[in-house]
Amino acid sequence: MPMNRDRLRVLKEGQGRQGGPVVYWMSRDQRVDDNWALLYAQEAALERKAPLIVVFTLAKEFLNATIRQYRFMLKGLEKVSNELADLNIPFYLLMGSPDQEITRFIDKHSSALLVTDFDPMRIKRAWKKTVCDSISIPFHEVDAHNIVPCWKASPKQEYGAFTFRPKIRRLLEDYLETFPNVEKHPFLWGKEGDNGINRGEIEGSLKVNTKISEVGWVLPGADEAQAALRNFLKDRISVYSMDRNDPNKKGQSRLSPYLHFGQISAQRVVLEVEKGAVPGDAHEIFLEELIVRRELSDNFCFYNDRYDSFEGFPEWAKRTLNEHRGNHRGYVYSLTQFEGAETHDELWNASQMEMVKGKMHGYMRMYWAKKILEWTGSPEEAIEIAIYLNDKYELDGRDPNGYTGIAWSIGGVHDRPWGTRNIFGSIRYMSYKGCKSKFNIPSYVHYVTAL
Repeated sequence: MPMNRDRLRVLKEGQGRQGGPVVYWMSRDQRVDDNWALLYAQEAALERKAPLIVVFTLAKEFLNATIRQYRFMLKGLEKVSNELADLNIPFYLLMGSPDQEITRFIDKHSSALLVTDFDPMRIKRAWKKTVCDSISIPFHEVDAHNIVPCWKASPKQEYGAFTFRPKIRRLLEDYLETFPNVEKHPFLWGKEGDNGINRGEIEGSLKVNTKISEVGWVLPGADEAQAALRNFLKDRISVYSMDRNDPNKKGQSRLSPYLHFGQISAQRVVLEVEKGAVPGDAHEIFLEELIVRRELSDNFCFYNDRYDSFEGFPEWAKRTLNEHRGNHRGYVYSLTQFEGAETHDELWNASQMEMVKGKMHGYMRMYWAKKILEWTGSPEEAIEIAIYLNDKYELDGRDPNGYTGIAWSIGGVHDRPWGTRNIFGSIRYMSYKGCKSKFNIPSYVHYVTAL
């Protein structure tokens, strides 16, 4: 089944080479099954009767990621390389500056076409721009991460979910289709790939913090992602609407690391949810988070290059935060104190410790970020600290969802003005007292302490 061409953008027209391989530059979507970019690359290779190669370029350091995130990713890529080997598709893992490495690979192997997956992140787009300027062959990008391709969902930055939701819902039926399978590739590459990753050697060459331990609550890889989805649909989705915001309950899907690393497709998750008998409220709320909110985050980062700074906030939010810059702060903490969970607030400290140990609960991330705004000298310092800590400890850091969530908490992105108060101005406020009315704080603190 040919891929819907609306999922495709031509980054460079270029001139194809006769007889060269088609190269899929895998980046955001690290899986074999349910991957529109890989499916399109194979479709193009079959039309050309050409070999298909998958290349992953690994930067030795990336946006405060530590060995925790790198190891999770590398273990997943080991499984990808093994699956590809069974399909006669060589896999290469290249170390170094991604734009330079992929350009060298294309030239060395006289490739005919370069395909990659979509990513709204500024650094990824810069890499692709450099590649475009350096190669002469066609370069195509496929949105394999969103159900509705980001540029098709909306041509501009959306104000909020209420403006974005109707656009997505109108288009879902056009894109929510079943996936074909990747075929065993009939046109063989005359060279061997790197199927069988030497993880020890790779980790030894990284320039990252190696003191942040791996997490134990989630195992990497597409197979584990599918198992996690089955467990969620079997055991927890029926209570999702009631339990998802209580950090004392296991009500969340726990799929975020898999979605972040592209080890599972959001479209596959939706297709599986639609098969089951899910209660109406849980069905609507979960799909609101998975489709509308998640794809709205891509929209924000794609159309707003300042998604990780004060300048990316809406005008009303910048204005109100500027008006309250000089307000007295009852507490002011340094990055070291925040990172060490050394504030006066036991609830905030517990959320920070939970993140350091493996994963902060989604509801607590909002409280956590808003208190950083309240206890720092400026919103610029607050967003810098929140992003640094989130990217350092969370498996799903360095992601549009993370940047958008922090921008919502600190800068009113996708929100509206609320009642005016000290420091926050019209930014939505969250309090210890408000959390106390929603869940048992001592139980949460005890749970985190015991981890």
